[in-house]
Amino acid sequence: MTYTLKGKGAIVGVGYDGLGSRLKRSPMDHMANATFKALEDAGLELSDIDGICGGTFYHMFPTLVMAEYLGIRPKWSNSDQTGGSSFLSHLQEAVMAIEAGLCSTVLIAYGSNVGAVRNFGILDTPTYDGIYGNDQPLPGYAMAMGRHMHQYGTTREQIAEVAVAARQWAALHPDAVMRDKPISVEDVVNSPLISTPIRALDCCLMTDGGAAIIVTSAEKAKDLKQKPVYMLGSAGAHWHRELQEMEDLTVTPAKESAARAFANAGISKSDVDVVQLYDAFTINTIMFLEDMGFCEKGEGGAFVAEGRIAPGGELPVNTNGGGLSFAHPGKYGMFTLIEATEQLRGSAGDRQVQGAEIAVAHGNGCVFSHEFTTVLGTEATL
Repeated sequence: MTYTLKGKGAIVGVGYDGLGSRLKRSPMDHMANATFKALEDAGLELSDIDGICGGTFYHMFPTLVMAEYLGIRPKWSNSDQTGGSSFLSHLQEAVMAIEAGLCSTVLIAYGSNVGAVRNFGILDTPTYDGIYGNDQPLPGYAMAMGRHMHQYGTTREQIAEVAVAARQWAALHPDAVMRDKPISVEDVVNSPLISTPIRALDCCLMTDGGAAIIVTSAEKAKDLKQKPVYMLGSAGAHWHRELQEMEDLTVTPAKESAARAFANAGISKSDVDVVQLYDAFTINTIMFLEDMGFCEKGEGGAFVAEGRIAPGGELPVNTNGGGLSFAHPGKYGMFTLIEATEQLRGSAGDRQVQGAEIAVAHGNGCVFSHEFTTVLGTEATL
């Protein structure tokens, strides 16, 4: 019999800080502010935290720096880094640690001032990219978009629908960086060319910001301030580090991670009420929807057309505005978990998807290198 983590742990607090700001805060300042907001949200104190995960672009020993900065002496910590997907992996590992009795309540946190310094802090450049002058990650995603258009006939107008839908969702979120700047398909396809065929409005934002979530056992979660959001299933997959090792530029490891996560959770795509994807670029959303089985490979362009993933559409995707329009402080994965949590709590305000019980949050690391899929649900789904 296969052991399952379904319903063993829950997200009980969420918080974020300084999105899109130029407050001249350090990454640790943003992380700490987000942490205290998440603790307040959960009705917990810093002394309740005995496990930590997370990191920044800028610290070699992130959990050591985090714990010292916050004044925590954790029983368990983990700082595995797989790019923007790291935090979804941390959630799985946190639930495993709690279930094993290594700790009881875990903080997962992140902070960045990439919007201010315009520097990701990444020290290593993959060999192939360095030789040929590819300033990743942009050219890799451009190659994937170009290949998808060539192979499947996906049009620029279809891809632009992703950005338009994200901006429409952002208009409903009080904290979205781009909430007051509506765009059209024509705006996207006529925006400045960045790396053929990617244009400026196909690209995620570069903002400052921090984010944090608090995770604890299902038993403890029932006695806390907020409605628990349970981890139902999760899985990660990575097939390559360098772009030239991708067997097919239109297929990502999300094909594997999503299939296993859905199986772990005991759900099918028809059970999913809302999807939060790591949209570093517009093509990501299309390819992930295909790889996760919401449509067939090559049909993603048609699938997102005509407002299907926008407010009022058949499948609500990136209901906060995503990395394209909400915020993107270097790594976006944490915000997929936060927005999924808000939707399942029923606390998403004007953007609330009515009756949402199951949400998918998906993180992406490097250039389609590491994918991690998490299925979250309300108590009714256990």
